[in-house]
Amino acid sequence: MTGRFLLSLILLLTCWVDVSVSSFFGPSTKTAKIPTSQKDRDIQAISGVKAAITSPKSPSFPLVECEFPPLERLNKLGDGSLRSALEVEKANLAFASKLTKSIAPVPFIGPKTWLLVSSAASNSFLSSARNAAGSSTVHSLKDGLPDVGEGDVCVFVTPSSRSDYEAAKRIASPGGAGAVVLVNGFAKDQKSVPGSATMGYFLKPLTYNSQVVGYLARVYPGKWVTIDAITNKVLSAYVDEEILVRGTNTPDLRQSGKIVQKSVDDRAILARKNN
Repeated sequence: MTGRFLLSLILLLTCWVDVSVSSFFGPSTKTAKIPTSQKDRDIQAISGVKAAITSPKSPSFPLVECEFPPLERLNKLGDGSLRSALEVEKANLAFASKLTKSIAPVPFIGPKTWLLVSSAASNSFLSSARNAAGSSTVHSLKDGLPDVGEGDVCVFVTPSSRSDYEAAKRIASPGGAGAVVLVNGFAKDQKSVPGSATMGYFLKPLTYNSQVVGYLARVYPGKWVTIDAITNKVLSAYVDEEILVRGTNTPDLRQSGKIVQKSVDDRAILARKNN
C-alpha cells in the first residue's frame, strides 16, 4: 500500500469517528452554510479539508486550499494595522493547530503532520507556530523543502510568495507528501494554484452598498453556493467548472455578487410595496 492510500484509509476512519461520536470539533458536515460562530466555521472547514485530503479532485495532486476570513468577526478581514495583522496571524495558526489535531488526534497514531511556514515569515511568527504546533513538525521554507513521507500531511499557513506556492506544488506532486493544505493563501495570482487543486473550504463575504449581504461558500465535496446573509437562503449553486477562473482554483465572484444584489433589491422593492 502506498503512503497516500493509507492516509486516505486513516482519514476515512477519523471522519467516521467525527460522525459517530461527539468530538471536540462536532459532527461532520458537507453542506455549506453561513457559520454562526468561529467554532461552527471550523467544523465546516475541517470537514471539507479532510474530505478533500481523502478524495481530492486530482488523486495524483493532493493540493488542497482552505480560505475564509480568519478573524472571529466573520466579515472583518483586518484594517491594515499591526494589531489587526497580529490577530490574523494568531487566528490562522489557531485554525491550523485544530486542523492538524483533527487529522492526527493521537500522537504517533495516524499520519505525520507538518506545519509549514512561509520563507518570508518573521522569526516571531515562526516562534508562534512552534508554540501552536502541538505534535506537528514545524518547518520554515527558508530551510528548503521538508523531507516528507508519502503519507504525511503538510498544513501550510498563509503562503505569500511565488516561491511558497511553487514549493507547495512540488511537495504535493507524485513522490511527495500525502497532502498539502494551504490555509488562507495570500498574494495569489493566476499561476499560484492550478485548477487541478481542490478547494476544501471557502467562505467569502459578498458586499453591496458597503454592507455584507451574502456569502459564496463551499464545503468539499459539495457545490459552491451563493447564500443570502439575511434569509440564509441558497440563491445559486455551482460545480467547479461553472465558477472557477479557467486554469486556476479561484472562483469568479461576479455572478454570485450580482445574484445577492438582486436579492437585496427585490426585497427592498417588496418592502416598499407593502408599506
